[in-house]
Amino acid sequence: MAFAAVPNCRSTFSPILHRSSSSLSSSSTSTFLGDRPLQSHPPRLLKARSSLPRPSRTCVCTIAPDRVEVEMDGVGITQRPDAFGRFGKFGGKYVPETLMYALTELESAFRSLASDDDFQKELDRILKDYVGRESPLYFAERLSNHYKRSDGTGPKIYLKREDLNHTGAHKINNAVAQALLAKRLGKNRIIAETGAGQHGVATATVCARFGLDCVVYMGAQDMERQALNVFRMRLLGAEPGTATLKDATSEAIRDWVTNVETTHYILGSVAGPHPYPMMVREFHAVIGKETRRQAMEKWGGKPDVLVACVGGGSNAMGLFHEFIEDPDVRLIGVEAAGFGLDSGKHAATLSKGEVGVLHGAMCYLLQDEEGQIIEPHSISAGLDYPGVGPEHSYLKDIGRAEYYSVTDQEALDAFQRLSRLEGIIPALETSHALAYLEKLCPTLPDGAKVVVNCSGRGDKDVETATKHLTI
Repeated sequence: MAFAAVPNCRSTFSPILHRSSSSLSSSSTSTFLGDRPLQSHPPRLLKARSSLPRPSRTCVCTIAPDRVEVEMDGVGITQRPDAFGRFGKFGGKYVPETLMYALTELESAFRSLASDDDFQKELDRILKDYVGRESPLYFAERLSNHYKRSDGTGPKIYLKREDLNHTGAHKINNAVAQALLAKRLGKNRIIAETGAGQHGVATATVCARFGLDCVVYMGAQDMERQALNVFRMRLLGAEPGTATLKDATSEAIRDWVTNVETTHYILGSVAGPHPYPMMVREFHAVIGKETRRQAMEKWGGKPDVLVACVGGGSNAMGLFHEFIEDPDVRLIGVEAAGFGLDSGKHAATLSKGEVGVLHGAMCYLLQDEEGQIIEPHSISAGLDYPGVGPEHSYLKDIGRAEYYSVTDQEALDAFQRLSRLEGIIPALETSHALAYLEKLCPTLPDGAKVVVNCSGRGDKDVETATKHLTI
């Protein structure tokens, strides 16, 4: 297993849109700079405009007009994305031709698993005996009391304890499933990207478990602030990293382009080209399914509000997906406002971003007037990504989910608050979701049931916190 380091490089995996999203049709063409040499600065990620010249290599990407109905487990459901991998105008496959076959093969294998009883049984067994599912839905009594009003009324807050999973976060759900999928595809080499290190640890863990070769890409900046997770990956067999999660993702995709016949890329979020946003969502959907069942057992109904942090958005989508067609359940995603939305130092993609293409998919992203990626900032290594999953972009546009942001300082306050009130040290990513309770709870009726996805534990962030907190 190796841990690949590319010190301080900038991304060259930057697609250029030939046509604006408003003009795309069922015969539209997308273009991707897949054959430029490595360079010290990224090619310009231009905003979509019809006057741009086409690069020499193109791949055709079409858009289906509507959702399609599919059968899964014998039940007819509305499928998001559509047959072409799009959530409305978002998503798709903006990739070089060398990856098209691998993506098609991956989608075909993934869909075949729905009717593969042996695969499902093996996955369920590993999730139960190795990962430790199901994770508890914990009533945070003292945190709930903290938000009671002077008349004694207030919401009841529950934590979905993904931090209790093996490796300490939700990331293991997806890593286990994709490792099993890679074995089915006959690919014994795994690559992955990681920001906070939790996905890297989860990937290194499952590769050790299944005897797979592994390369993990991580940013040099992230390695410094996530030293504990770097050590854990090295202990599991990995070696070090780039500058940010964006660059780590770019390097992982470059590796995949070069070694596609022997390598499977375990992408860690609901981002990237189709089928990854759909596939990662489905592998994390166990979070929402358990939450629905546990809520019925505890109070005989559904949650009123679901809250989760959003970087790429995998933990949020894992919780939200089960409830998207329940209009009486509010879905709230919380992004990183960094030093403030007007500071230019934040990672609030859905709050301040514009539509563009990054890492193979159309989504909201942080870009300047020339279409260059704006470097994001967050005290949380797992949230400083300049894009976001295409399904989150879609849910924002149709108004099904709400997206807000909290600052570094608000997240640190929540980090300390949960630690002292509940004896649970949350990840700084999770702390963003917890921080939004300060604004949310005063607006909720008495007895409202709020579920916060406690997506990871915070021991990895203690060193970062010590630099900012005086205790």
